[in-house]
Amino acid sequence: MDGWIEDTLTQLSLEARIGQMMMVGFDGLAAPAHILEWLAAGRAGSVVLFARNIAAPQQVKDLTDSLRAAALLPILICTDQEGGIVARLRAAQGFTESPGNMALGAIAHDADGAAARTAQMLAQEMHAVGIDWALAPCLDILSNLHNPVVSTRSLGSDPHRVAQLGAALVRGFQAGGVTACAKHFPGHGNTRIDSHVDLPAIASSLSDLGNLDLVPFRAAIEAGVGSVMIAHIVFSALDPDRPATLAPAVQQDLLREQLGFNGVITTDCMEMRAVADRYGAGESTVLAALAGADSIVHSHTRARQEAAYEAMLDAARSGRLPERRIEASARRLLKLKALHRQDTAPGQREPLGAVGSAAHYALGLEAARAALVLVRGNLPALAGRRVALIEFGYAMRSQAEEAAGAMTDLQRELAAHAPGLQSLLLSDCEPSPEQLACARQLAGEAEVLILATRSAHLSPPQQALAAELLVCAGGDVVLLCLRNPWDAAALPGAPNVLATLGDARPSLQAAAEALAGEVTPVGKLPVPLA
Repeated sequence: MDGWIEDTLTQLSLEARIGQMMMVGFDGLAAPAHILEWLAAGRAGSVVLFARNIAAPQQVKDLTDSLRAAALLPILICTDQEGGIVARLRAAQGFTESPGNMALGAIAHDADGAAARTAQMLAQEMHAVGIDWALAPCLDILSNLHNPVVSTRSLGSDPHRVAQLGAALVRGFQAGGVTACAKHFPGHGNTRIDSHVDLPAIASSLSDLGNLDLVPFRAAIEAGVGSVMIAHIVFSALDPDRPATLAPAVQQDLLREQLGFNGVITTDCMEMRAVADRYGAGESTVLAALAGADSIVHSHTRARQEAAYEAMLDAARSGRLPERRIEASARRLLKLKALHRQDTAPGQREPLGAVGSAAHYALGLEAARAALVLVRGNLPALAGRRVALIEFGYAMRSQAEEAAGAMTDLQRELAAHAPGLQSLLLSDCEPSPEQLACARQLAGEAEVLILATRSAHLSPPQQALAAELLVCAGGDVVLLCLRNPWDAAALPGAPNVLATLGDARPSLQAAAEALAGEVTPVGKLPVPLA
């Protein structure tokens, strides 16, 4: 392996070495001509896929095959497949969905094993379709209940528990044939701002970072994680002016020297507004490279991708970006590619038939059942009673989620256990007068009202309407928290509260089974309610 890396590096031009550091994305189910041309010329070394690139397992396999066939050198193909609310490969496209991190964090017995098995299953499906790099797991410790982007992507608020389960996820992904990526270093859990929208800043001391946010990343490094993603956040104790993406103190001093990480450092997407609104595409890319990033991501826009590449080339030719800095990144990326060079050959992949299989779904469902938490009260019987479901939609969805699951899943699963179920799906932005009247009537007439919220504590309109419907209820009520469990504290009028800690397909089936009395919730909340 070392011989191939050194031989390849020796043969690469400056232009191709810089190309190794460029990760690009595109629109569509097939690669556009300019992407194939860049790969053939060596001016892009990695490709990131999103929901816009995913239609079916065979289509993804054909896409990844076409990208590799065009490339001058082996390439890395990655996607955000955390499980739960951030997953690009979803059930609607023929893949297996899994509970997310917070659900895994709630499992009371053998949580390590469940986390490792879940990650390995996700990795096997990625590997089968030619994806070799999972931009997961998310190791952010959720210490701010107003955090709009981390949410149920976090394993919880206890740093040692997050470290333990995070290391299990790393091992699971990498046992399944893909490289894991610990994110978002050095921690995105204590923010109230989504870095897709603006630049967050964290004033934690170095001591607080070391005792809290860095604990899971140390564990991931000890577990052999292949890559780490840097957050678009200013950590004032490390660099008061620049986000971590552009800060040598974060990447070189802290991550490389103090924590001893020798793998690939990747940025989050440089088109997120935390960076894009403050730096040009070209200048931000050069600054990220100078800070220590190996793989620099422009996920969407061709003009930004071109500007980034040209700026890197200009900086290298002028001497501003030292060739040794470029060579170090190219060597680390080639080392990672060497690990996957044989795995991604068509004959070496997981069988395509494993993707979306019954065995994989059963594994995810087992974890989802174990993750259910009865926050308070009891679950009333449904049999022989008039049952109504009022479900809030995805108005609070973060840009990180990109695509939601099918909104009919909960209704369908519950209807299988409650014949005659009446249901209503609401947007918490501006429900029509007719919807509001229908909701009030359903709540008042039902013998059992199931009120399903999605992070109502972050949405004053949803919280207010949910509180009104609780008052209107004429029978038993169950508050079903499909996202953050803090809805239980925001809606104290709900006597009975069940939390799924995510709304991936198996979590919705598990919730329906629990409401029907077929499954007993035994999970424990991995975050405090207040």
